[in-house]
Amino acid sequence: MSETSPRDGVLSAAMSSERIEADDNVWTRRLVLFLRIMAVFSILKGLYHWAQVTGFVGGEEEAFENQPIAWQAATVYFAVIELVAAVGLWLATPWGAVVWLTTVVSMAVIELMFPGIYGGSLVVVGGEAFMLAAYLALAWMAARERPP
Repeated sequence: MSETSPRDGVLSAAMSSERIEADDNVWTRRLVLFLRIMAVFSILKGLYHWAQVTGFVGGEEEAFENQPIAWQAATVYFAVIELVAAVGLWLATPWGAVVWLTTVVSMAVIELMFPGIYGGSLVVVGGEAFMLAAYLALAWMAARERPP
């Protein structure tokens, strides 16, 4: 027969409490992972908008200077704000989430209310709404992990 000492019981209790503490913040870790994934998407979107401004994408007819002023203004706005949001999201700062939420809502509003600028794609609006809902759900669950 094997003998167990009181020390073994304390050691296993300490190990299980560490495991519980690590599992306590599972939704917070998921939220941070989501924010980092959204940061990568924001970088890609921001770089795409800068590529439109600088002429790396599109042909002669689709050049930045040949586009309407509303399209130019929206493109420059998203080129700047997407990259700012990406930095804040990667760092998981509160202002990063606010700036990202601003970009999500701005894109959805431009697509719905001003379809002449980017074409009014409901797929883009649906994608933005899905990302917003995912963020709100993860933020809600993460907040429930840490009661006041």
